[in-house]
Amino acid sequence: MKRPLSLPTASLGIALALGVPLASLAATPPAVHPKTATLSNAHFYPDKVTEHAIVLDGKTIHYTARAGTIVLRNEQHQPTLRMFYVAYTKNGASPEKRPITFLYNGGPGSSSMWLHMGSWGPVRVEVGDGTILGGPPYRIVKNRYSLLNVTDLVFIDMPDSGFGRIVGAGTPKMFFGVDKDVAAFGQFIERYSSAFGRWNSPKFLYGESYGTTRSAALVHYLQQKGVGVNGVVLQSSILNFGLDVTGATPIGGSDWAYAFYLPTEAATAWYHHALPQQPAHLRPFVAKVSAFALNEYLNALARGSQLSRRTRDAVVAKLHAYTGLSERFIRNNNLRVPYWRYESQLLRNQGLETGRLDGRFMTDTTDGAENQPRWDPTDAAIDYPYTTAINQYLRVNLKYDPTLQYRTQIYNIIANDGIPGGGWDNTHRGNPTTDVTPDLADALSYDPHLQIFSANGYYDFATPFLETEFALDHLNVRPALLQNITYGFYKSGHMIYLAPKALARYHADLERWYAATLGGR
Repeated sequence: MKRPLSLPTASLGIALALGVPLASLAATPPAVHPKTATLSNAHFYPDKVTEHAIVLDGKTIHYTARAGTIVLRNEQHQPTLRMFYVAYTKNGASPEKRPITFLYNGGPGSSSMWLHMGSWGPVRVEVGDGTILGGPPYRIVKNRYSLLNVTDLVFIDMPDSGFGRIVGAGTPKMFFGVDKDVAAFGQFIERYSSAFGRWNSPKFLYGESYGTTRSAALVHYLQQKGVGVNGVVLQSSILNFGLDVTGATPIGGSDWAYAFYLPTEAATAWYHHALPQQPAHLRPFVAKVSAFALNEYLNALARGSQLSRRTRDAVVAKLHAYTGLSERFIRNNNLRVPYWRYESQLLRNQGLETGRLDGRFMTDTTDGAENQPRWDPTDAAIDYPYTTAINQYLRVNLKYDPTLQYRTQIYNIIANDGIPGGGWDNTHRGNPTTDVTPDLADALSYDPHLQIFSANGYYDFATPFLETEFALDHLNVRPALLQNITYGFYKSGHMIYLAPKALARYHADLERWYAATLGGR
């Protein structure tokens, strides 16, 4: 998912998160939006309810899986959207004692296939741990890391994705935007809580990638609707898109992003043993690079042409030591190497390029002189197995088998401004560059009991962890409220669950966090 240099900087925000094929945003020709807005209820498959059991921590959990849709309506009570979801609820549990977590992926434009089939659900598809497996068959196994031992789970597909479709009086313009998307998810959670008696259940939001943008705005939106939320999990966060601006070239853009991406570059070079001197351990090495990035490096970039030769030489030497890039390459890039250029350069001499979503993954390149990868090697590892697994599992195991295509993503629909109501509206709080940190600050200040878990992968170039730390450190809330934020850092990428060891540690961290957040309630 390379970032096309022809895209205006302000438009990059809509495509930063998980799985967005950025090249398609610039290159997709005008197309007619699928006529989903005229579909009637008769076109939709009825909900399917099945019974299952799983053994977690040595205990058998009997649970119900419900795959189906919830209808959203406008103020005239006309149907506008069917949102597809799959819910897993523990049998016999008291709704007032049993937590419920609403999970979703990002994009915007992605279904929640990735979280559903990779992270905490009762089954998961096995993929290569930093390697590419190739074609099917794939192993879809019972998930010993499922969070069903802690919470009920509701995986929600964003409007018009998965088996969900815009219907009746609905139009794309009603749902494709920051605030419109939040309103849709807010209504879904209210409707689900009413339909299944979960108003008094402890509630958690869990977003990945752009899903964290959604969560930060959604938690405060729900608070204002009288819907209490106990905690929010932010995995691989993008909260302030203004921090991620590097410009179309290394000259003339913001210098902040180069500092934010540097520790991720260093971690990726460490993983591939591409450093001139390999540190023994990743975490202290990354901490050292992060301190350099936000101090000496950022100060040097701010000096511009006024930077002395002596200081420049010192910075170049450290960048070489921390990234594995040659000093000549660093000088030729004026100390500023965009992350997409880094992905092409790090292993260029081996004819390889590294991943954006996860820097551990590699593929061959067909252009040894390329400036940026033509695809994300991570996609080559995950697209086949996840698309196969979601269709096989829903249609066969959960017996939800409509004639509709399961839309894994709708990026082309969202990005196409040539259609009526097309395009994604980034505007939020009157700002055309999306920034939801004020929403998260308001949510923490409104409810001082609200807890946040920030999960980050070291090899994630889509949402670099140092940028997340910076955003959360600048919420402008009472210092004591920052103690409500718990951090987790893992040896994985954007999709932390792609690395089994990271997934196991992540699960243990979340178990403790849920228990502490609920405090015996």
